[in-house]
Amino acid sequence: MNPSLPSPTPEPPQPPVGRLDPDPTPFANRRALILAAMQAAGGGALLLPTAREQRRNRDTHYPFRFDSDFYYLTGFTEPDAWLLLRTFAEPRAVLFCRDRNPEQEKWDGFRLGVERAAAALALDDAFPLTELDTRMPDLLAGAANVWAPILEHEAVDARLRLWKSALERKTRQGVTPPQAWYDVRALIARFRQIKDRYEIACLKMSAAIAATAHRAAMQITRPGVSEAALEGKILATFRELGAEGPAYPPIVASGANACILHYVENRATIPDGALVLIDAGCEYRGYASDITRTFPANGRFSGAQRALYEIVLAAQNAAIAATRPGAPFAAAHDAATRVLVEGLVDLGLLSGEVDTLIAEKRHLRFYPHRTGHWLGLDVHDVGPYQIDGQSITLQPGMVTTIEPGLYIDPAEDIPRDFWGIGIRIEDDALVTETGCTLLTRDVPVAIDEIEALMRGG
Repeated sequence: MNPSLPSPTPEPPQPPVGRLDPDPTPFANRRALILAAMQAAGGGALLLPTAREQRRNRDTHYPFRFDSDFYYLTGFTEPDAWLLLRTFAEPRAVLFCRDRNPEQEKWDGFRLGVERAAAALALDDAFPLTELDTRMPDLLAGAANVWAPILEHEAVDARLRLWKSALERKTRQGVTPPQAWYDVRALIARFRQIKDRYEIACLKMSAAIAATAHRAAMQITRPGVSEAALEGKILATFRELGAEGPAYPPIVASGANACILHYVENRATIPDGALVLIDAGCEYRGYASDITRTFPANGRFSGAQRALYEIVLAAQNAAIAATRPGAPFAAAHDAATRVLVEGLVDLGLLSGEVDTLIAEKRHLRFYPHRTGHWLGLDVHDVGPYQIDGQSITLQPGMVTTIEPGLYIDPAEDIPRDFWGIGIRIEDDALVTETGCTLLTRDVPVAIDEIEALMRGG
């Protein structure tokens, strides 16, 4: 039986082949906001390419994944395309893309094509990618400023230099070259950091699918099962329930492997008495989820495992309480760190005053990472964490992970019962008007609920 999927929002109609999103309205709305911001900054043009296909070996390519910023403004999921936005002339929103090619599409799949692109994506016009270099200088003429992916990579930089030189050569024709070139990524990041209703719906669905996959993997876990089998269950569930695939390489780490923060080999056989740490999320319509759960392979926590797990869970609860509008982003990490250090002192794994231990960063031995990161189209999403050295203030619509952990490597000053225990608990939190909502709690975190799920098999 396939695992059931809790549905947080009504499932929209399935998109046509080659497209993730049948409704261009959210993307058109975002372009309007960007154009207004550009106009307020003096007006001009925005240039943005999507990703290109990358060869894996010989005639095989890696699965294509669009550029997140490009998708955010277009909903377009094909490779090799450019977007132009202009505040000063018509057409204001222009796509350059590959044209239809029935013979090539027989091999590689559907293309939207130039004739259909403008209407399908709610753009003003579309041109063949082959005309990019000949048309772009004229389309940029009159732009007071240009927002572009400066210093992104060699091919893009070469193209920008080509168009800049062409504009400078037009000065005798009365064309005034742009006065300034700005980083387009920073401009778009300001908007991507606050999620709109469409994005929140996609994030909820991504979280629901990932939660179902975690439960499915937990229910087949037994001593002697391989980490690879759990990874396979997770990936299969992602696809069965409509996700495009994983948002990042899944971590399935048993025993001491869980003390390796980015363990992705996932090859070991799970021993009896070990904890299993699974860190896995999927992409749904481009939007990522990110969940970590730690649970006993044999269905019951040992005394040392239980003691450490309770500390991590208490730290996560403290961080959740600190995640609210108006609070600094760093407040969740500070709250979690204090609870972790207090717990380590109570267990005798650290000794000293809590404030001193934190100030001296003694906890980094057991907790070397931060408590959260932004989440959205990228699993580590765009947006600053500090401005002028001060932690950014949380606002409704921001989405962050909350993921404290403890990792105990063998050492002479550590009781043997704690050796090789790695525990992390991670949920995705949407900042609301009054606090935060966890999108991923369809996977249990309480010890008795985890043990009950494991017994259920």
